[in-house]
Amino acid sequence: MATQGWCLFDTAIGACGLAWGELAITGVQLPEGEADMTRARMRTRFPGVAEAPAPAWAAAAAARVTALLAGAHDDLSDLPLDMRGVPEFQQRVYALARAIPPGQVRTYGELARELGEPGASRAVGQALGHNPFAPVVPCHRILAAGGRSGGFSAGGGARTKLRMLEIEQAVLGQGPGLFD
Repeated sequence: MATQGWCLFDTAIGACGLAWGELAITGVQLPEGEADMTRARMRTRFPGVAEAPAPAWAAAAAARVTALLAGAHDDLSDLPLDMRGVPEFQQRVYALARAIPPGQVRTYGELARELGEPGASRAVGQALGHNPFAPVVPCHRILAAGGRSGGFSAGGGARTKLRMLEIEQAVLGQGPGLFD
């Protein structure tokens, strides 16, 4: 079995990708529309790494992501992530995001305050926009002020974010503004 590789797997929201190294996940990709588009994104993100059958531990991780995207309340916080090359600030943001249980949300400002940097909500948003592990690092659970969706870099943008939150049965504010 290859010590590194990537594979696609079907979920309730489309074909996702998972890349692995010897002992940890090196990346997760939310759907990019059709499976071939997700496959192309994985080839771009992981040049020189071949599509391959996942080792048992990576296949189990993919199965848990699949279950989460079908409504299971699994926070995935125990899945090993290879953070080499991820800046320290982003690692801190990702650790806080991973502590948010399925079905709950926070704002960029709340995460900034939890980091001890109350003026850093924009930097928190930028860090989440570069998240290489969504939804294992659940950036979809972080909203802009006033309950607006804020940005979402996955295919489908804010609508995908909202769909993921609906699957998790998150309680969101009512009225206009979610997609602002």
